[in-house]
Amino acid sequence: MSVWLPTATCRPETCLAEASPEVSHPRRALRLAACLAAVLAGVVLGLPVRLFPYRARIPLVRLWARTVLRALGVTVHLAGPDGPGPGADGGVLVVANHVSWLDIPLLAAGRPGRSLAKTEVRQWPVLGPLIACCGTVFLDRDRLRTLPDTVAAVAGVLRSGQPVIVFPEGSTWCGRESGRFRPALFQAAVEAGADVQPVTIRYRLADGRPTSVPAFIGDDGLLTSLARVVAARGLVADVTFLPPIAPPGPQPARAGARRELARRAQAAIEGIH
Repeated sequence: MSVWLPTATCRPETCLAEASPEVSHPRRALRLAACLAAVLAGVVLGLPVRLFPYRARIPLVRLWARTVLRALGVTVHLAGPDGPGPGADGGVLVVANHVSWLDIPLLAAGRPGRSLAKTEVRQWPVLGPLIACCGTVFLDRDRLRTLPDTVAAVAGVLRSGQPVIVFPEGSTWCGRESGRFRPALFQAAVEAGADVQPVTIRYRLADGRPTSVPAFIGDDGLLTSLARVVAARGLVADVTFLPPIAPPGPQPARAGARRELARRAQAAIEGIH
């Protein structure tokens, strides 16, 4: 599991204005306690689990992610091009639209992989050490000259046969609006000759109404956003793994390949909204 929480965007006065049904305060406290217990279990078990073979870790990570989401009161619906399931196997660059910190366990519930995170995440209490020990690739956003090294690290993970999760918008959006996919990290797929798997994430209430309650935007802090999530009644996340996109060829390093991949991935994701 890993986290990429850059500067949030969207207009919070628009995205967070709608009312949504809420659970009682005792239920919120129970959800928080259950979530904390699941996270602490991940901290305690994370290091020994890292010693397992990669394939053996996948079902354990899925179970942990689904436990965290269930504790928070989030119902998850996973779907793929051939029915429920994570989609393609192996070293795939998994790219998704970005709405919330909840996106991370959602993707891990269906398709665990190593992710990209800002370097500040290392300093988070409790979660920071857990994220670091899970094989996260870190990016220093204040030193963009390190970006080529980050791209090379991601390409190396892809060549090893492991998926990498990236949010190419570079920021969280409320779900009603979205940002342009930045092409830089698609270069890793080009260099590794790896497929790109687009994933769409959509949040709604149990009655089918779209909701931006989980959105991590504006001046939101993590605790403020967490409180809003545990208070929500009937929060549902629909996660759809779309068919993988092969890198352009026959010369994988040709100019414009990463931009073409970014454009095709964004078109696939926006086409399902």
